[in-house]
Amino acid sequence: MRRHPLRLWFRFAYPHRPHKHRPCLPGRSEAHIAAALEGAALGAYAYGEYKSDLKDDQKPVEEIVLAVADKKELKALEGAANRAEKIAEGVHLVRDLVNTPPNLLYPESFAKRAKELTKKLPVTIEVLDEKALADGGYGGIVGVGQGSTRPPRLVKLSYAPKRAKRHVAFVGKGITFDSGGISLKPGAGMDEMTMDMGGAATVLAATVTAAALELNVNVTTFLALAENLPGGGAQRPGDVVTMRNGKTVEVLNTDAEGRMVMADALVDAAALEPDLLIDVATLTGAAIVALGNRTAGVMGTDDARDEVWEASKAVGEPMWPLPFPEELREGLNGRVADLSNIGERPGGALGAGIFLKEFVGETKWAHVDIAGPAFTQKAFGYSNVGGTGMSMRTLVEVIEREAAK
Repeated sequence: MRRHPLRLWFRFAYPHRPHKHRPCLPGRSEAHIAAALEGAALGAYAYGEYKSDLKDDQKPVEEIVLAVADKKELKALEGAANRAEKIAEGVHLVRDLVNTPPNLLYPESFAKRAKELTKKLPVTIEVLDEKALADGGYGGIVGVGQGSTRPPRLVKLSYAPKRAKRHVAFVGKGITFDSGGISLKPGAGMDEMTMDMGGAATVLAATVTAAALELNVNVTTFLALAENLPGGGAQRPGDVVTMRNGKTVEVLNTDAEGRMVMADALVDAAALEPDLLIDVATLTGAAIVALGNRTAGVMGTDDARDEVWEASKAVGEPMWPLPFPEELREGLNGRVADLSNIGERPGGALGAGIFLKEFVGETKWAHVDIAGPAFTQKAFGYSNVGGTGMSMRTLVEVIEREAAK
């Protein structure tokens, strides 16, 4: 798997005749220049890992040269270029992971990839295998993954700079392929379900980026990884599982699997009592119906929801705040268990968020549903066909704002 789309991101060059050279983007602030650099790097992405005969215009850009007037301008732009490089690397990492075929990216290999990415960073990593998950009472993750011959994993990453005063926790949905399980999805478009681990890819990349930028915030991240297949051992509609916090859930639809793996991981994240908890997931088709293919829905406690929404506006990633109507909670009451994993069809994205709310307690928490914008079939802006990396930059912006508090 390619580690970096660009072998060299930015190279600075002086013009042959400096006295005739106009400085890069004259009259623009450093923020404008930083945005231009970031946009150039984001647009440089291309994924051709498994194509044997790539044309030149299909290959990823290997170098971006930035002309500067003199050493003074160089010094002013180096910080902006470094940040743009790290941000774009994070987005491209998400894109690479989402675009990797599901026979090559599965829970165990995803966990190994996380270890590789953090090997040279001040990030510790812990991986729970299927036995540890069963022993630890992670009924949601175990249940979703039991139909596959490739068992589930829960990956915990910790970045803890010494002087950090704030703590942000992330949880990412990592369904490396989603067939729907026994509640099988239609065949048309099922190939796109290779992107159902986009949430886990996003929070992993945000953690790696925070460490690479040396942001002064504690970050703890959970990747809930499973493959949802209808094998002989798969869970059935009607099964009851016991979750990490002891609540029981009646599985009415095995295709509502994302909330099951997320719920277990959210329990562990909330137990750490972070200042802010954010989960990211390609969770519901209902979010696409409500908001389209390019806008993510953000829900949760009012303060956390608004903080994420403001950060998304600052970086230009479309999100829209959604409510938690009280009347939808009743539809999640189980017939034979504490909860059912689906409620009424109307407001399906909201019901999924309300389900997750049962597992975060009083934590300041935001839930981001990226089902629509995580993957695109049409190139637009700086996004090619495939994984977009949408919401990674929002998470980094949140971390930077937390660092400033």
